[in-house]
Amino acid sequence: MVSQEQRRRQLAREKFLRQQQRRTVARRKARTRNAAIASALAVVVIGSLALYTTGVLKGDDDSKANANAEVTPSPTSKAPDPCEKPAAGKVKKATWKNEPEMTIDKSAKYTMKLATTCGDIDIALKASAAPHTVNSFNFLAGKGYFDHSKCHRLTDSSIYVLQCGDPTGTGTGGPGYTIPDENLKDKSLKDNIYPAGTVAMANTNQPNTGGSQFFLVYQDSQLPPSYTPFGTVSASGMKVLKKIADAGAQPADPTTQNTAPNATVVINKATVTES
Repeated sequence: MVSQEQRRRQLAREKFLRQQQRRTVARRKARTRNAAIASALAVVVIGSLALYTTGVLKGDDDSKANANAEVTPSPTSKAPDPCEKPAAGKVKKATWKNEPEMTIDKSAKYTMKLATTCGDIDIALKASAAPHTVNSFNFLAGKGYFDHSKCHRLTDSSIYVLQCGDPTGTGTGGPGYTIPDENLKDKSLKDNIYPAGTVAMANTNQPNTGGSQFFLVYQDSQLPPSYTPFGTVSASGMKVLKKIADAGAQPADPTTQNTAPNATVVINKATVTES
């Protein structure tokens, strides 16, 4: 027969075993719960790192910290177009067999105004130094040849020019005739530098091959003295050129290799006046 003392010890031992069992079960549950929490935290951390890497969280933080700050475009985004929509009208693509007859007064002063979508560009023409060129521009402007044509090329490295005067917008068009080179020893050309503000004729890199295409220099550019300088851009016109240049150029066209300006530069109307 079990004595009262033995029974007391047996009950105590069973109680101890039950306590141990409950502790074991509790520890097992705790380990399971902690493992689940750790896994969940790991997923959150990894997900947060992935989002930060792609800029999602960073952008959200930035937007909260800079809620009233000005939005800065991405470096790879295209610059906004600073110019207006072109005036209604179509380009005239007429050609002529021969250089026009000389009609200008070589001793008079002439100004060409390019009313463009980006603003007016006034150019003082050098009639006495480049009479054939000025006479040709007087003739072409009078025929509306430049009206509604795009300035098809902007260069922003090595040389800094905006090129216009081709109604086809490809860099291959012309009036059908050529004019002689002139004024290649202009006093403004020093050390093969065409200074900012110079307006000069484009050519085919061969002598006496100027047509209707011309370029406006918006920053000093090193070029061989083989492009007829025939005008100078006014101070207000230089501001327009700077606005166009600041908008940058597009990648080279795979067909024409032209780097067109990002700005929509269209000559709504060109006029030459005698003063």
